Amino acid sequence: MNFDIGDIVELKKTHPCGGKTWKIVRVGADIRLVCNTCGSHVMIPRTKFVKRLKKVVQSNPENREQDK
Repeated sequence: MNFDIGDIVELKKTHPCGGKTWKIVRVGADIRLVCNTCGSHVMIPRTKFVKRLKKVVQSNPENREQDK
């Protein structure tokens, strides 16, 4: 599954605030996410992120245009 900075993703478990969607703000060995509901930041290793990822809700169109 492809993901990039600015994408909105849904993880398998909800955040304690009740939010389901997250925005990707950093991609590397670690993935930094921001909760769309409360705004808290979380950084998790890429391997754990891939296991927890349920789906990409919305892709960032700016990043997709650069790939072309």
